[in-house]
Amino acid sequence: MSTRALSHQDWRDLNIAEAAAAGLSPDAELPESARMPSLARRGRGATTNPPVRFDAQAASPFDDGWDTLTAEFGDLPPLPTTMIRDSSRSAIAWNSSPDLGFDRAVNPYRGCEHGCIYCYARPSHAYLGYSPGLDFETKLLFKPEVAELLEKELRKPGYVPRSLALGSNTDPYQPVERTLKLTRAVLQVLDRFNHPVSIVTKSAGVLRDLDILTAMAARRLARVFVSVTTLDAALARQMEPRAATPARRLHAIAELTRAGVPAGVMVAPMIPGLNDAEMERIMEAAARAGARHAGYTLLRLPHDLRQMFEDWLQTHFPDRARHVLSLIRETRSGALSDPRFHHRRTGQGVYAELLLSRFARAARQWGLNEDREALETTLFAVPGSVRTEEEQLSLFPA
Repeated sequence: MSTRALSHQDWRDLNIAEAAAAGLSPDAELPESARMPSLARRGRGATTNPPVRFDAQAASPFDDGWDTLTAEFGDLPPLPTTMIRDSSRSAIAWNSSPDLGFDRAVNPYRGCEHGCIYCYARPSHAYLGYSPGLDFETKLLFKPEVAELLEKELRKPGYVPRSLALGSNTDPYQPVERTLKLTRAVLQVLDRFNHPVSIVTKSAGVLRDLDILTAMAARRLARVFVSVTTLDAALARQMEPRAATPARRLHAIAELTRAGVPAGVMVAPMIPGLNDAEMERIMEAAARAGARHAGYTLLRLPHDLRQMFEDWLQTHFPDRARHVLSLIRETRSGALSDPRFHHRRTGQGVYAELLLSRFARAARQWGLNEDREALETTLFAVPGSVRTEEEQLSLFPA
């Protein structure tokens, strides 16, 4: 008996008898997504909640094809956001990756309510005992003492300042920041210490802290990159359901620039066959809004993210899922992720090289990355130190 693969929708539309009559084996290359009932919720990005990969045992839900939950109860109810206290006793996370332009970062939150389906940080939630799926965007850890911990680390003898990244793992301006204000507290510490900071965010909420950022930018201590993945509001709502709309992100770039804060755009991630055709238009829109710098990354799908992204594609873009995954593999040596340094961010192969060429051309056309100066590190001083007192006395004539 000949067999062929069934798509998610094929399998749901055919019952066993029809499959047999059509010469199809029920087990023929059946994708895992076809066996998993969808957990898609309004306002959430992930459509599944896979088990923690480090657990010895895990439940395996199985879709029997009867759509029992949906038939009886309709759409699944919204999932609330749960806040969990992070008891870690350090604020700065250090790295030695040659792929990153910084060696230190502060993340006031772990997990992110924005719910971006492609987020490379999702698999890290498993280290905390939570799923990288819906748990990542509904079970958030926060560090209430992050500002105090940061100040202690900056006061340590021998600390050498370099640009610190804020938002390297999860967004520092995700919705809960409106009330917790942990990111603002971190900025207040950095401002007092004259410590340079580079922010990456998808939120227009960064404008709340313009008072601090403007003062720091005047001393060449701050810059902000706003991530714009697409200009299509409908696509953005599906990929990143609780992030600011593309229009609000461009407005944030304009307001940052108007306030004198160096602003840039991260065209990231570029997803082959889904949003990569927009690269030049995004860079043009950002430049017209006032962006001076730009960067991009190519989608990679490490660990649990592979199956999660496939499930999401099958749910929202079943007609192009196979094509998108094929293009990703073309840029990742036949896989969906490549962990090697110097390849993770931009990929390799003809498709990846073309994307890099397009980015470079658009950057030249719109004058991006022409005058990117390093942030100032020589002003760093511990409040209350001898150096700080001498600087304050120098402001007054003898």
